[in-house]
Order: sequence, then C-alpha cells, then structure tokens
Amino acid sequence: MSDLLERLRGRGWRMTSQRRVVAEVLDGEHVHLTADEVHARAARRLPEISRASVYNTLGELVALGEVAELSAHGRAKRYDPNAHHPHQHLVCSGCGLIRDVHPTGDALAGLPAQERFGFAVSGVEIVYRGLCPSCTAGPPPA
Repeated sequence: MSDLLERLRGRGWRMTSQRRVVAEVLDGEHVHLTADEVHARAARRLPEISRASVYNTLGELVALGEVAELSAHGRAKRYDPNAHHPHQHLVCSGCGLIRDVHPTGDALAGLPAQERFGFAVSGVEIVYRGLCPSCTAGPPPA
C-alpha cells in the first residue's frame, strides 16, 4: 500500500484541494494510472479540477521523487506512487496492465563486476512482460 499522502504531509507540501485530490487518486496498491485516468478520477471528486492542474501536480510529484513515471512500449506514461518501496513491474503486452512485483534475490548481484564497465551502479529496474489472465483467456465463446 502506498503511503503517498503521509509522505507529502511529512514534507510540508502545500496541500491545495487540487493537489490533495490528485494524491488521493494515486494513493494505493498497484496504482499505475495515466494522466488522463488521474484527471478522470480526480474530476469525480473535484469537478472543477483542470487537466493542467493534474499534469502540473504529477510533474511536481515526479520531480520530488514521490511518484515514479513509467513508460511502457509506446503507451501513455503511467504514474506509480510506490516510489519509495523497492519493487519491479509486471506488464501485460496485450492490454498494458501493470502490477508491482517483489522478486526474491538481489538483482544487482546478478550483474558481474566485469559487466559494470566501471559504473557505480546505484539501482536496477527490471520489467517482466507477458499476458495477463484476461488477455490469455481470449474472447468469450459466441
């Protein structure tokens, strides 16, 4: 579960009604919404919120390091509020569904020193791809 709202309060981030509703929409487990999805959900809670306010707030949250921006093979960017919790992503190649996963082992240990080419490696991003159960099931029989 994301603790985005608590982290933002702890930072003393000015919580306007627009910022609050965007953070509330993003807060949760396995949340990977596009900016348009964030806007649609935010507008249900705060009808006067503009698309520009949503984009600006998302940009601020990414710049603060509180939300990660994800790109998945030519699809719209998605926003992950679990930026402070180590995890990887499982992405459906069919519909684009993204799930947080927590593989065992140290992914960094899998990169031998000679393959680091002198880099001081500080992190690893692994994306697992496949088809989700909905996409592998195919259409219902006619």
